[in-house]
Amino acid sequence: MRKASRLFEIIQILRLANQPLTAQQMAERLEVSERSIYRDIAALQAMRVPIEGERGIGYILRPGFHLPPLMFSAEETEAIVLGMALNKRTGDRELGEASGRVLDKIAAALPAPLRQALSSRALHAWGSAIPTADAVDLGLVRRAIRDEEKLAIDYRDEQANVTHRIIRPVTLIYYSEAAVVVGWCELRDGIRNFRIDRVLTCEPTGSGFVGEGEALRRLWIAGWRTGGSTAPASA
Repeated sequence: MRKASRLFEIIQILRLANQPLTAQQMAERLEVSERSIYRDIAALQAMRVPIEGERGIGYILRPGFHLPPLMFSAEETEAIVLGMALNKRTGDRELGEASGRVLDKIAAALPAPLRQALSSRALHAWGSAIPTADAVDLGLVRRAIRDEEKLAIDYRDEQANVTHRIIRPVTLIYYSEAAVVVGWCELRDGIRNFRIDRVLTCEPTGSGFVGEGEALRRLWIAGWRTGGSTAPASA
């Protein structure tokens, strides 16, 4: 068991105990040596976790120390840290800024042992990021998907032909080379994929398709499950 996870487990064990627990008892439960438990107890006390007791007698967690109602393991927290780092490579400014706020909230909620042990500096997402789409506010696209609101776009296809479309956006996909919005195109009367870097203008219409979003997503999924593709297709 990794140290960060073990520190968390010790706090949990002591928090639920109704009497002092010895290092030997905790070592048996965590399948580590007593020496490791003594070191961990000392580390937790140095981090101001209110653990009282001594060797041979046992340890208790002083009342008043509480963990957040939603708690992540070390691996779960690392998954979130890496996920937020990957978010910053999507070219979506709003999501990138939100990722930073998520990490701040997690850091504020974690008890000191895990907050200190799980530093985001240990995990990095490397490689080129999706270019920022200057003509399209991806936050606007995501809100249109959530609110089921139609979008008006001017779209340039692979042959450089420009057409005006009214679409019902249902999914936003972040590929390594580009973001793609999937939606029902009223011009083509079907599901189409639109590369964000080929969208010249994008505006909300004020007209909705409330109640249709989930059915359109199922239609899209049925198409690629039966031999289609999720890759960007000609619109």
